[in-house]
Amino acid sequence: MYRDPVESLEPLHHRPAAIRTLRVGMIGIGTVGSGTFRVLVRNRADIAARAGRSIELVIVAARNLQRAAGILGEGVALTADAMQVATHPDVDVVVEVAGGTGPARDWVLAAIAHGKHVVTANKALLAVHGAEVFAAAREKGVIVAYEGAVAVSIPIIKALREGLAANRIEWVAGIINGTTNFILSKMRDEGLDFAAALAQAQALGYAEADPTFDIEGIDAAHKLTLLAANAFGMPLRFADAQVEGITALQGVDVACAEQLGYRIKLLGVARRQAAGVELRVQPVLVPVTHLMAQVNGSMNAVMVKSDAAGLTMYYGAGAGSEQTASAVIADLVDVARLDGVHAARHVPHLGVHAHATNALAVVPRAAVHTSHYLRVPVHAVGQIQAVAACLAERKVPVRQVALAAERPGAGPQVLVLTGPVEQGALDLAVHALQARAEVAGAVAMLRVESLEG
Repeated sequence: MYRDPVESLEPLHHRPAAIRTLRVGMIGIGTVGSGTFRVLVRNRADIAARAGRSIELVIVAARNLQRAAGILGEGVALTADAMQVATHPDVDVVVEVAGGTGPARDWVLAAIAHGKHVVTANKALLAVHGAEVFAAAREKGVIVAYEGAVAVSIPIIKALREGLAANRIEWVAGIINGTTNFILSKMRDEGLDFAAALAQAQALGYAEADPTFDIEGIDAAHKLTLLAANAFGMPLRFADAQVEGITALQGVDVACAEQLGYRIKLLGVARRQAAGVELRVQPVLVPVTHLMAQVNGSMNAVMVKSDAAGLTMYYGAGAGSEQTASAVIADLVDVARLDGVHAARHVPHLGVHAHATNALAVVPRAAVHTSHYLRVPVHAVGQIQAVAACLAERKVPVRQVALAAERPGAGPQVLVLTGPVEQGALDLAVHALQARAEVAGAVAMLRVESLEG
């Protein structure tokens, strides 16, 4: 029979009263929920040894009760009513892994109102309604933990608000959506266009039937919103994020980036500036020799630049049933350790205590200052100088100009790498360039990130 590790290690005359099992109610038993149940059962003794008490799943809400019963077996109560789990008197912590921002908000707020801790992997819920959820949790003195909401297997939330607590963080940048990283890897490795790479991702289960949140950058923006709040002690600013997905990305630009020594990645970037914080998701060029350029397939990676620790990088699976479960259960272990501890001693929901929140502004798109890649279709190879001259007239610093490698059925293309320039100024320069007689089509423009330490 399993014995509680705290009880078994204490001498008899020092033993405290028995430490009660942490009772968990879970809403959702899909990919993440089923993985969470499996890992809880398989690693029960190790988890209890770390938590100081056992953690037991006592009730689950599911849409398909027959399927849920097949996963859970006997011993776990089932209900079709998620609100019953959220308000159940025998539940200490509610795990919400159903997703969405509508009913999930109601369930989480109901759980908090009934004095229950919450663990969730729902980044959309927190990016959109996090301010309300965290305020309610502070008022009730309960924990809302969400490590599984960002970068899945990578403990980046804990790293930002605990491991790097001594640091002034300068920037955070990450590949934080596995679906788009898989698509970009296929476009590069196999020369596929976007539509073909997406179809392959869907066939393999990396992309949903409706992949909009992934390919339009919205999922990454949800995660970046949480990263920025924890990095800079700022409010959640999802509505202010600049979001660009990969649907308009052309295979020719993937190939041209490689020609110049770069690789295209969908990157979430939060960077502290004098005027506020850049908060943006977009496909960018990263030097092919950089570690971030080596993150392939559905893997995720996050880099953090801070004053004391310097440059740190975190790498791991960006999707998966048990990978997400790892983060969810880590949060449950934290809850088990802190349940009953005064709320003032809890780790703050967003890294800093509410009274110390820094209301940093989000830097507007036009004021973002980075290097850029331009691909300019021209009528003749000799017109490369006209492109460079036009940019020089507009005071755009040019680091490199080259002709793209010839492609069947395509005319000559001039490739330009600029130095750092404000987006607003570059937009005007590209508008002027587009009007030149030498230019034979739309100018493609992408940011370049060096991610230097």
